[in-house]
Amino acid sequence: MKTISRRTLLKSAAATAGVTLAAPFIAQGALASSGTVNIFAWAGYISDDMLAAFEKATGIKPVYTPYGTNDELLNQMRASNGSGYDIIWPAVDRVPNYVEFGLIQPIDEAKVKWDSALQSAVKGSETLGAVVNGKRYQVPTDWGTEALSFDKKASPLEYGKASYGDIWKPEMKGKATIRGHSGLVGLGLWLETQGKLPKPMRDSFKDEATMRANYDVILAEAIARKGNIVQFWANENEAQGAFRTNGAAIGQTWDSSAAGLAKEGLPIGFVAPVEGALTWMEGVSLPVGAKNLDQAYEFVNWMLTPEAGALYANHTSINTTAVGADKFLSEASKNFFTAAYPGDALEKLWWWPVQENWFVAIRNEYQDKFLSA
Repeated sequence: MKTISRRTLLKSAAATAGVTLAAPFIAQGALASSGTVNIFAWAGYISDDMLAAFEKATGIKPVYTPYGTNDELLNQMRASNGSGYDIIWPAVDRVPNYVEFGLIQPIDEAKVKWDSALQSAVKGSETLGAVVNGKRYQVPTDWGTEALSFDKKASPLEYGKASYGDIWKPEMKGKATIRGHSGLVGLGLWLETQGKLPKPMRDSFKDEATMRANYDVILAEAIARKGNIVQFWANENEAQGAFRTNGAAIGQTWDSSAAGLAKEGLPIGFVAPVEGALTWMEGVSLPVGAKNLDQAYEFVNWMLTPEAGALYANHTSINTTAVGADKFLSEASKNFFTAAYPGDALEKLWWWPVQENWFVAIRNEYQDKFLSA
């Protein structure tokens, strides 16, 4: 499968958190200078500052509704037959799910300012799920990773030695946190390096027989080591709570989860494991029932400006695809990025393959067996 040129993408992308801008960005040549845009996006993705800046730049009133997981978003869109919102924010590897159910519409590429986005992200997203049957259904706006968060005092980790396997060591009993379905993937990648999987982990995404062969092994190992898990998480608040209040010393979490805890002053680090950080891309898609399309495209293009990209990165600690946003990043942000992906970590990123509906259904089946064991 053709993937993004990691080095090109990551050198150009804004690393993580940004800076407070000295002055608001004012849009030039706005197509829609009034009206409303209804945004259904991840909880924590859109700040009050972003909402105010977008409205000042365009004259459009943004209405933001948060959700917590990809599955929550998909279920809501299925329940409403793709109506109720003008913008949604799915992970790129899940976009084909929405296309299959007829929930999103093709992007009118003539209305997007593509030069404002990292070209490696635009091109790479074509094979990661944004383009289905020759039509584009998503504009990539951000990317990030799920890797190892750790308490620097209780469980220090070092790049080059840190592994998903560290989560499952006997000494981590009652001290680890993971998300059910992606935790099984991380465990699978470690088992693959140990020669314990019948097929390569990535082949699990190709067909049901291969997936079940691998996941039977992964599930058995996970159940045997389940005592390590002090808390499962499904969203960012839960992941952070595991470290904040429930005694987790190590975990497989999003980069933004660790960065947020570090901002609170907690001794939490974040580093890519030797198996490769699980890497995702996200972006804006338009539901079939969107009623404010001009305003939606204004939001898309605003998100790709350097100023908006920096506002987003500053708020979320997630990387933006907006060209030039890196100019606005603080030294602290750059230091977080460098600590998370030192050495050859950028070359080893493990990009999520497309998760088709059959895969998601079986993935959830194994997750439920693990959680209930």
